[in-house]
Amino acid sequence: MPKVQFTAILKNRVGLHARPAALFVRTSKKYQCEIFVEKEGNRVDAKKILGVLGLGANKDDKITVYLDGQDALDAKEVLLEMIENKFGEE
Repeated sequence: MPKVQFTAILKNRVGLHARPAALFVRTSKKYQCEIFVEKEGNRVDAKKILGVLGLGANKDDKITVYLDGQDALDAKEVLLEMIENKFGEE
């Protein structure tokens, strides 16, 4: 069971709000592994929209994503690519 994590800077216009947050949560739910996202010491379940929105993660904020479970590496790859591609914005 791999435990992995990555840190990323949010480069999209609105950070993890509204559409990008919904996309992040929807994608996280496709995986069996546990996924948590953290900003400034506040860690929430990445599969719960209210938690992700509650982080108040804006453009240029640094987030860390923690993944634990058998498909953690696959989830990491997809979520990191989504963040780097600015959630399809611009």
